[in-house]
Amino acid sequence: MASFIARPPAPPSVTDTAKSTRAADYMRVPRAVGAMAKDFPAGHVIPEDTHTRGQLLYAVAGVMSVHTEHGAWVVPPQRAVWVPPATLHTTRMSGNVAMRTLYVRKRECERLPPRCCVINVTPLLRELILRAVELPMYYEEAGPGGRVMALILDEMAAADMLPLHLPRAADARVFKVCEMLLSNPADTRGLADFGSAVGASERNLARLFLRETGMSFAAWRQQARLVVALEQLAQRAPIGRIAESLGYESASAFTAMFKKSLGVAPKDYFA
Repeated sequence: MASFIARPPAPPSVTDTAKSTRAADYMRVPRAVGAMAKDFPAGHVIPEDTHTRGQLLYAVAGVMSVHTEHGAWVVPPQRAVWVPPATLHTTRMSGNVAMRTLYVRKRECERLPPRCCVINVTPLLRELILRAVELPMYYEEAGPGGRVMALILDEMAAADMLPLHLPRAADARVFKVCEMLLSNPADTRGLADFGSAVGASERNLARLFLRETGMSFAAWRQQARLVVALEQLAQRAPIGRIAESLGYESASAFTAMFKKSLGVAPKDYFA
């Protein structure tokens, strides 16, 4: 009787242009970087997940927010969030999102940030990402595809980090105050009132905010309002309605805060 030896399937051809939209497929690709394009409807949530590779999440259109045990990061257009390998995270979509994701092999992550952060996407990096998602999964490492990916890694390593992070607190009292502010950003109560609500003195709660989040209570509340504002802007809400929902007395007061934080007026941000 003839005997047969099972052989592993041959890897896809480097000329194969088929692209997967399953993250798991990019974990096994023997390349430094895998690039995936995938679109999501407004309100879609990618459940908590973790990857063996680092992940750069970039939105060509729409706004994403990435949540981990350490906080939340907002990803508007022309920005991207870096998620290191083995980081549990959930991704939520505000508005219709055209997501372009880079999966970076673990050893290439050594020169990239060790923690989640939002980075500025330069015009060059943007064009490189858009080109990368057009490449086959098994691009030629010594060819143009490999050079594109190498330049992407150089650009990521040199990118500026941006203050679009909302830290999460472990202390139950601070966590409760943060949840109250996120559920009602227009709440204008002061630290003493929130302290009474959670059973902490004003002084103690102020100290806990700094210890738990690295930010003062006032700075955290402003950052929370900024995060909510970006999500509402992505859904094309009017500036006046956004200002009212965040507790600002006027649209001009909200605009002044937004411009001071991000360097541009809210009406011009997505332009």
